[in-house]
Amino acid sequence: MSFGTAPFLALLRLAQIVQSRLLSISLRFAIALSGLVVDGIGVAVAEDVPLPRLRPPLLSQPQSFREAAGPDFNPSDVSSTPTDCDGRLEKMAAFEPLPRLIGPGVCGGSDMVRLNATMLASGLRVELKPAPVLRCEFAESVAAWIRDEAAPRVGKMGSTLKAVETYDDFECRERNRIAGAKASEHGKGNALDLRAFILADGRALNLADIALAKSFREELRDSACHRFTTVLGPGSDSFHESHIHLDLIERRAGFHMCQWDVREPVKVEVAARVPLPVPRPAIQPRAASHRKL
Repeated sequence: MSFGTAPFLALLRLAQIVQSRLLSISLRFAIALSGLVVDGIGVAVAEDVPLPRLRPPLLSQPQSFREAAGPDFNPSDVSSTPTDCDGRLEKMAAFEPLPRLIGPGVCGGSDMVRLNATMLASGLRVELKPAPVLRCEFAESVAAWIRDEAAPRVGKMGSTLKAVETYDDFECRERNRIAGAKASEHGKGNALDLRAFILADGRALNLADIALAKSFREELRDSACHRFTTVLGPGSDSFHESHIHLDLIERRAGFHMCQWDVREPVKVEVAARVPLPVPRPAIQPRAASHRKL
């Protein structure tokens, strides 16, 4: 008896459908399982990595004018009339009076100026570039030091002082830009960083350059330490290796901090020249033998 090929083809078709369904279910299960594994790893990694700590606020922001102005603010002091310091500074420098700078915190000042240049006794003008923003009394000390101390010493080097290259002046920040440190005198306009003196003949004298004449740097350091309460330079710390810091901070008993090492280039010792040994005498050739054999 023959049933033909129809039943066989039907069974084959059914087997193919079942196999396809099983394969599809297995694939879906594998994808779902892999997703759970990945999610689990992701959660574990996220939990293991701690969040960064919040940075402390650099300086608190004032919430009102009274808070910003500070307890020593007196409205009657706000005037366009030049101060006594302005009158003294006018005799030795070119400057621009500035409005009162307020906050945040202890930053700012009431008698601020932009010091553009120092006028020498000869009438020559020594520019400060960039022109720093300073408290007037501190600007007066800087101008006097450039006129009476720096310029005459530069003159001994065969040229005249044309400009002073500044590095940093008024900036409301902590000391050395370290979060949490004490407020810097820069934030009160009571500090100035100097990098170089520019001479009329085009030379630039980097004040921290060990190749610059030692006696010149020593005289500058001594005069600066006599006039300012803080002088920092190479050797004081890693923050002042390339420039000189000056300020007029008030300390107990009038203490001055003078930390500027006047270094010299490292001397390289050259080994003594060792004489060459005397040449050995030439070896004479042996005479031929004439013995009879």
